[in-house]
Amino acid sequence: MTEPAAVTPATPPESLRRIHFRAWHRGTREADYMIGCYFDRYHASWTAEQIAWFEALIEEDDVEIMAWALGTQPVPEKYAGAMMDAMRKLDYVEIPR
Repeated sequence: MTEPAAVTPATPPESLRRIHFRAWHRGTREADYMIGCYFDRYHASWTAEQIAWFEALIEEDDVEIMAWALGTQPVPEKYAGAMMDAMRKLDYVEIPR
């Protein structure tokens, strides 16, 4: 696991810590890796709008998020786009051995 994102004027440090925690504490190891690794890999370059997208996403059920990322369920319009496309690649998941 990496540290939370660098602080930007639009995102205070306490928000980033909360988002990082929520990304890594989902309830199942599979969801933790999928959502937490995605956050760790991409968050440093996100805009405030992209951070808001991710915050909304992590309020959804893990089963839904994983189904969208794995392609077993259609992605809702509000989550469709470049960020979900990046999540669907699953090339960011690093499983410790």
